[in-house]
Amino acid sequence: MLSMYLGKEYELVYREDGLKAIEWLNEGHDPALIITDIRMPHMDGIEFLHYVKQNELLKHIPVIMLSSEESTTERIHLLEAGADDYILKPFNPLELKARIRKYF
Repeated sequence: MLSMYLGKEYELVYREDGLKAIEWLNEGHDPALIITDIRMPHMDGIEFLHYVKQNELLKHIPVIMLSSEESTTERIHLLEAGADDYILKPFNPLELKARIRKYF
C-alpha cells in the first residue's frame, strides 16, 4: 500500500520483516527514513526500532512507526524508545506524506 501512495515521489525499498531489514541495513545501505509496522513476522517493530536506535551507524535514521493500536501507552513507549513519529492505521496518505516531508 505504501508503494501506491509514495512510489512516485520516493525510492522505496521493502523488506517483509525486521530481520530482513536489518540484514539489508547491515549490507551498508543508509536510507533517509524508515517506515515500519509494529506487527511483523520474526521480529516485531519494537525490537527493530531498538536495534536501529541502539546502533551507532543507524541511530541517525528517522523511524516512523505504523500501528493499528490506538494505545496511548504504546505510542508513548515507542516515542520514548526513539521513534520519531507514530501513525495510526488506517492512515490518511496526505498525513503520511506531510509527516515524511518533516525529514527532508
